[in-house]
Amino acid sequence: MKIVIAPDSYKESLTAQEVAEAIRVGFAGVFPDAEYQLLPVGDGGEGTIAILAEASGGVMEEVRVTGPLGEVVTAKMAFSADRTRAFIEMAEACGLHLVPLEKRDPLAVSTAGVGELIKHALDVKVREIVIGVGGSASHDGGIGMAAALGARFYNLRGEPVPAIGANLSAISSVSLTDLDSRLSETTIRIAADVENPLCGENGAAAIFGPQKGLARDKIASIDNAMQGFYSIFEQDVRELPGSGAGGGMGAGLMLFTGAKFEPGIELVLRELKMEEVCADADIIVVGEGRMDGQTVFGKAPIGVANCAPENATVIGICGSIGDGIEAVYSKIDAVFPTIATAGALAEILPKTRENIERTARNVAVLLKGRIR
Repeated sequence: MKIVIAPDSYKESLTAQEVAEAIRVGFAGVFPDAEYQLLPVGDGGEGTIAILAEASGGVMEEVRVTGPLGEVVTAKMAFSADRTRAFIEMAEACGLHLVPLEKRDPLAVSTAGVGELIKHALDVKVREIVIGVGGSASHDGGIGMAAALGARFYNLRGEPVPAIGANLSAISSVSLTDLDSRLSETTIRIAADVENPLCGENGAAAIFGPQKGLARDKIASIDNAMQGFYSIFEQDVRELPGSGAGGGMGAGLMLFTGAKFEPGIELVLRELKMEEVCADADIIVVGEGRMDGQTVFGKAPIGVANCAPENATVIGICGSIGDGIEAVYSKIDAVFPTIATAGALAEILPKTRENIERTARNVAVLLKGRIR
């Protein structure tokens, strides 16, 4: 019997690899002789570059870049074994986890570090760069990234404007004369788990701004500022899928670097050859920290489930379930939450591995009875 275990990470708790191993431990107590294949996945967010690096036989590297508040931070990126491809996570340079709660203001955050990571990849002379866009503390439309790559922004008086979101409305002209020419010779792909447009009711500010600290009474004004800034350019990327990802970083990458968007989970599953791995699987286990009605929209569990052969049993193991979970049942046979009792997050998180192992074992016992 072949069991494929392909979960995403449980945010703020365990990496995808750690989740996969915990599930394996639970199942192995019931199916000790099964063939196990662990393929932790990501959808463009935290941990994705490590997964892509391993899939390509590559290595992780650390680079000193400008952090979200202007300080120097150490960011991780990865290169394929032949160093022709680079893998970058936006959150490594300007992630929400890098900004203390009391200092969170997405309009003041710099994305320069993302541009510096891209520049480092160009210095290595890679042919392709994959950028995971998610988990950011920023809302600047990618102008900080662009400035680090040579773009220059000016106000009506022709004075330079610092490249942060708060200054979008002050920008009246842009010079791309000094934009790094190597960008045009490099394939750049955006990997994200959201396809939201840049502006409007489903745009970056309205949907993701509040969770980054953007005051609700500022949403309309910053949305108008973003609309106005992007109206400067002949190429209109505002309605393209994924342009709103990463506080508008998707739009910035499309416009300034020529990047193309791809749902992160599709990119990762292709790199992992997931369909090929699952072709002869008897049981496939998927999961993430929370599964609900939104899981069907580009999230990892459904992406993996779509790779399952018709006769395989697909099981979801997650931290918790939410409204609309019924939507996943067209692809996933059953979903099991690992949190057995109510409690404060601080009490639950340390027990995540133990809870996953216990839940996985219980699921395996049920499946064993069914397989008989």
